[in-house]
Amino acid sequence: MSEKLLEVKNLNMHFPIMGGLLRRPVGHVYAVNDVSFTLLSGETFGVVGESGCGKSTLGRTMVRLYEPTSGTVSFRGKDIAHLEGEPLKDMRREIQMIFQDPYASLNPRMTIQDILEEPLVLHNMGSAEERRARIEEIVKVVGLRVSDIHKFPHEFSGGQRQRIGIARALTLNPSVIVCDEAVSALDVSIQSQVLNLLIDLQKKLKLTYVFISHDLTVVKYISDRIAVMYLGRVVELASSKDINTAPMHPYTKALLSSVPIPDPTRKSEPFILEGEVPSPSRPPSGCPFHTRCVHVTDRCKNELPRLTPSKNNSDHQVACHLAEEINKEAH
Repeated sequence: MSEKLLEVKNLNMHFPIMGGLLRRPVGHVYAVNDVSFTLLSGETFGVVGESGCGKSTLGRTMVRLYEPTSGTVSFRGKDIAHLEGEPLKDMRREIQMIFQDPYASLNPRMTIQDILEEPLVLHNMGSAEERRARIEEIVKVVGLRVSDIHKFPHEFSGGQRQRIGIARALTLNPSVIVCDEAVSALDVSIQSQVLNLLIDLQKKLKLTYVFISHDLTVVKYISDRIAVMYLGRVVELASSKDINTAPMHPYTKALLSSVPIPDPTRKSEPFILEGEVPSPSRPPSGCPFHTRCVHVTDRCKNELPRLTPSKNNSDHQVACHLAEEINKEAH
């Protein structure tokens, strides 16, 4: 049985909206709301949803780029959500992040050697010779040449820059890597190369991933389990197979129906969403999805559904009052 490596419990990240002459809070952006899940050692946990659903904020809060409004993030049983100083610095060796934009996340004034050596220097790891050996090792692991370390970020292609971002995340030998839209800025052919690289590295180095993306096809390819987010909340959580073959939440079904099927003979029934995503600063009452759902009832408008296990599969959780009824009718 896999070790419970990281646990997120009732995590909230609310950003204040400042206004008035005195710049006081006049409201909040509810980016992440009451999110809970467990990350097992060696797995890839996918997080998927539309732009603005809070998935990137969730990832950044997990690695403590943001301090959460409330809730806990426990790494190997220790709450890291409110760490400061040296304990926070030590934690960063264990949990690293690959950012969405492979160019913006790299300092254009630093060579690749300097970029990769910086975290080693900050954590006082090894002598100059040992750091150089570590950099050369990591560069080879991600498929670049050792001679490339003297170049600057602008001298590389997008795919190569993302490999550098991956190398930087690997430098400290972390246990968990949060991949925030790690392939969304790349061409499709380069995406597959980077995804396969991540899979190979996971096997070789026994890594654990949180893989964040708006592309359900990519998440399906790499993930063991998937959490579907909508307006800051997880609305469905299950294995990759169950999400793709037996989705229960209407929003998940809509996401799946939007994925093109590369088979002209196979017909699919479109599940078209109407309306716009509500503002995270003014979320609707009750179920956050009720303003766009075709199955909406008065209960949906007034009562917030909790993420609960399905009657037929305790590992398949869904936040919908009508999920069992809707899927029973479908079958």
